[in-house]
Amino acid sequence: MARASELQRGSIVEIDGAPHMVEDLQVQKPSARGGASVYKLRFRNLSTKGKLDHSCKGDEQFRDVDFRKREVQFSYARGDSYVFMDLGDYSEITLLKEDLGDAVDYLTEDLEGIRALVSDGKVLGIEVPPTVELKIEECDPSMKGASATARPKPATLSTGLVVQVPEYLAPGEVIKVDSRTGKYLSRA
Repeated sequence: MARASELQRGSIVEIDGAPHMVEDLQVQKPSARGGASVYKLRFRNLSTKGKLDHSCKGDEQFRDVDFRKREVQFSYARGDSYVFMDLGDYSEITLLKEDLGDAVDYLTEDLEGIRALVSDGKVLGIEVPPTVELKIEECDPSMKGASATARPKPATLSTGLVVQVPEYLAPGEVIKVDSRTGKYLSRA
């Protein structure tokens, strides 16, 4: 059993008999003494793809889901279908775009460290590495003399994801992005 205070983005728990993944987690600390922190959780039902918002205290417990993680490699996308190859038995796994959620924004052909979450022989979803390298396709021109502490600017990456980057970066550069938060980390 996992407590709400132990959950993090990507954790999988059972709610009403169905596996749910934590999509978003916010903690509200009390301003008064003796108040308990409130955990606001957004879950995605991995079977129906529905969302569930839940608020609770940190000591509320959730039942663990029995699942395995299998190494997979992204092969190609065809329309709304994404095909992965299981690196254990070389079989193909096809998932729809809505099954992948935000992970679609980080999928590139050479990406390593992708894991499929499997329960009862069914693939529930995938887990991408915490840090992903992506190429800047489009952004405003870099400014001469811009420093690392300058204002950020939006940049469109090779997967279509838009992140805020420092002004000194230009199209064609490869950057590291945190796949859990969707934020720029550094140059690659």
